Amino acid sequence: MSKFVKDLLARDLKNQLNGVSDALLVNVIGLDSIRTSKLRTELRKKNIKLEVVKNSMARRATEGTPLAPAFEGVEGTLAVVWGAYDFVSLTKEIVRLSEVKDFAGFTTRGGAMDGGQVSSDEVKEISKWPSRQEQLAMLVGQILGPGSKLASQLLDGGGALVSQVKTHLENLEKADRGEAPAEQPAAT
Repeated sequence: MSKFVKDLLARDLKNQLNGVSDALLVNVIGLDSIRTSKLRTELRKKNIKLEVVKNSMARRATEGTPLAPAFEGVEGTLAVVWGAYDFVSLTKEIVRLSEVKDFAGFTTRGGAMDGGQVSSDEVKEISKWPSRQEQLAMLVGQILGPGSKLASQLLDGGGALVSQVKTHLENLEKADRGEAPAEQPAAT
């Protein structure tokens, strides 16, 4: 392959990875075309892109970017995956798919996160972290917790007051009929 063609391919890959700061490297050796097509379909559903790359081209395309550490010291055929809602969601999906029997041979080989290299074992650990959506749900729960408690306390006092007023009205009606009044509920 001529230097001109290599430069074109590296520039194309650089354009694809423009703005990407976190990505994973995966192994796709051993997947036939049918399983590769199914894998790509699964990834597309989660807005994840997969690109099989040559190491030297990837190093050239990511030079000076936050993805450069991912390609340090890697050898052999690999593919780059990026996208999803956030990096944790990406790792969760890649780890899940690597455990699917139909995609035997699809494994993680590391990646780059926040400008640093991530090993294959670290990818599995990161996949156990809460995703951005899960973190936002926890935050909303923590924010709404005290508000919910306050609302229930305000409503609880109002409920006791309504109960006392109702009992008082019933006692007034009984007094008009000449009956003995009912006991007043205790104030809380």
